[in-house]
Amino acid sequence: MSIIKPFKGFRPPVDIVEKLASRPYDVLNSEEARVECEGNPYSLLHVTKAEIDLPKGTDEHSPEVYLQVVKNYNMFKDLGWLVKDEEEKLYIYAQSMNPKDANAKWQYGIVACAYSEDYVNKVIKKHELTRKDKEEDRMKHVRITNANVEPVFFAYPAVARIDEIVASVTAKKPIYDFIAKEDGFGHRFWVIDDRKLIDELVELFDKKVPAMYIADGHHRSAAAALVGQEKKEQNPRHTGKEEYNYFMTVIFPDNQLNVIDYNRVVKDLNGLSKEQFIAAVGENYDLQDMGTEIYKPTKLHEHSMYLDGHWYKMTAKPGTYNDNDPIGVLDVTILSNLVLDKVLGIKDLRTDKRIDFVGGIRGLGEMKRRVDNGEMKVAFALYPVSMKQIIDIADTGNIMPPKTTWFEPKLRSGLVIHELC
Repeated sequence: MSIIKPFKGFRPPVDIVEKLASRPYDVLNSEEARVECEGNPYSLLHVTKAEIDLPKGTDEHSPEVYLQVVKNYNMFKDLGWLVKDEEEKLYIYAQSMNPKDANAKWQYGIVACAYSEDYVNKVIKKHELTRKDKEEDRMKHVRITNANVEPVFFAYPAVARIDEIVASVTAKKPIYDFIAKEDGFGHRFWVIDDRKLIDELVELFDKKVPAMYIADGHHRSAAAALVGQEKKEQNPRHTGKEEYNYFMTVIFPDNQLNVIDYNRVVKDLNGLSKEQFIAAVGENYDLQDMGTEIYKPTKLHEHSMYLDGHWYKMTAKPGTYNDNDPIGVLDVTILSNLVLDKVLGIKDLRTDKRIDFVGGIRGLGEMKRRVDNGEMKVAFALYPVSMKQIIDIADTGNIMPPKTTWFEPKLRSGLVIHELC
């Protein structure tokens, strides 16, 4: 099987695409989704977070919600808000965080289907653990819609000829082109219907791309692959060519992606005074008081800490980390080992209620605010991981610590949908 394949996508008409395309299901809670959809029946959040159409307080994992999902999804198709392409196609999806800037950076991903077996045999590589409850939630969503309603965010090692093809397609006017009102990010979308180009891209991925890497969407990837396996086992005439053997992805070259920091805030100092805490941290870090102005880390193995109105530059001392270890080189590992565990007594980042995480898209000001208002006691900002670090970890079969990567912009849902039959 080829590593990617074209598919007959379900897409919205141009005149409603801006209203229909939504942020991913896991970016908003139920109440935020209700507010975002107010007065907008077209939003795909009615499908991805269907609890917003049920009474407030409805458990988002209740059977009623999944029934509402399929009801809304079928309504979108019946009303012509999602229309199926007649032929199998590939697509290109471009995003920018500063679309109004003439020199804005855009990232260009190929929208295609990935082979579910490649997730099992590790041609599709992951760097995060998944939780069974979240997998099951997404599996239910895939089962009841019989579709990949939201894409998975993949990366691949850049290939010059693929870049050339993408550039030739995107030199033409996009089918969709809009700036999302919620965050000001730009979104553009092209349809590749030239069969020769489609075949060449499929062949290039087969010959030039040894692996694809999950950047964002580990639970969606796992759910899609597991549903594919289920359908395989349920079909006595399975051939391997059925549409359920594939799931929808947007695949970006690694050299275009923007990985930003993912930071930590902690509620207390584990019984230590400020002076005792600073002394304990200073055993493994060179500390420098940077004053009251926000200080952002500028390089690997440098963190910043906000405590009692002051920012500190934290530089890990030589010998406290291992640059030859794909996990040991990560600043999240260094901070976890030397401060969160050793000084603050936080052993499990997934379950400890004393710690919370702040995506870098919110800025360091959000960390400062949460400390200043007394909700948290201390905050730590980290230098972002690189795509090379992510690929090294995935290639060696390692798993990153929780809440390590934050990719931005997020993929909009609803520009195209893949059905499993």
